[in-house]
Amino acid sequence: MDIQNLIQQIEKKRSMLCIGLDVDLEKIPKHLLNLEDPIFEFNKKIIEATQEYCIGYKPNTAFYEAYGIKGWKALKKTIDYLNEFYPEQFTIADAKRGDIGNTSTMYAKAFFEDLNFDSVTVAPYMGRDSVEPFLKFDKKHTILLGLTSNQGSEDFQFLKSNDMLLFESVLRKSQAWANSKQLMYVIGATKASHLKTIRSIIPESFLLIPGVGAQGGSIKGVCEFGLNDNYGLIINSSRGIIYASNQEDFAEKAGLKAKAMQKEMEYYIK
Repeated sequence: MDIQNLIQQIEKKRSMLCIGLDVDLEKIPKHLLNLEDPIFEFNKKIIEATQEYCIGYKPNTAFYEAYGIKGWKALKKTIDYLNEFYPEQFTIADAKRGDIGNTSTMYAKAFFEDLNFDSVTVAPYMGRDSVEPFLKFDKKHTILLGLTSNQGSEDFQFLKSNDMLLFESVLRKSQAWANSKQLMYVIGATKASHLKTIRSIIPESFLLIPGVGAQGGSIKGVCEFGLNDNYGLIINSSRGIIYASNQEDFAEKAGLKAKAMQKEMEYYIK
């Protein structure tokens, strides 16, 4: 997907909401477990109920890989369903891949060619040659881990060298990589206090913001310093929406949660 298409969706829907499809069979409504593919059926209902309020979907691949071949097939069916019926939605494979160059090339082919996601999350620890293979794919986007929400992020991401924090160094160095205009960055909502500094380094890039809702981040805090002239934010919520109910009304309740978040975001979309 071209960035301009993403911007148009934000303006059309008055939303920056991305919904994380992190399916746990122990949390979905029990009546779905009798179906042949409960994971896909859950996703399908969630998508149908929420698609008018969001601009993207982000399946975390771990939640599919955990169920073996059945889980992977459900992931494939989910992305195929989105691409066929809701092609305007920006799709993110939350896979956090990253390896030596030839391995990264194969990861990129898996998510961009076989599954046909618009983007994939990538870990930058191994450096330039582990990320650039993802950046070779036209109209595909690589979302680099920048500053994450988890408590352990401080173990490494805040280490200081040459008067610069490690996560700041990652942001700066990545801007010099081939096709860096196709980079986006993961910035946790619970680290919103750093967004002013982050925007001084990458003023034009889109930021994927997880951690709103169940993890404690706020839309207001993210928008205050994270918005740019092209909006520049993809704000993700997973558990707070998809598990709003574990009864037969789960899709309806998810739709209401998504609508409420969209309404809150609308205030910041001028």
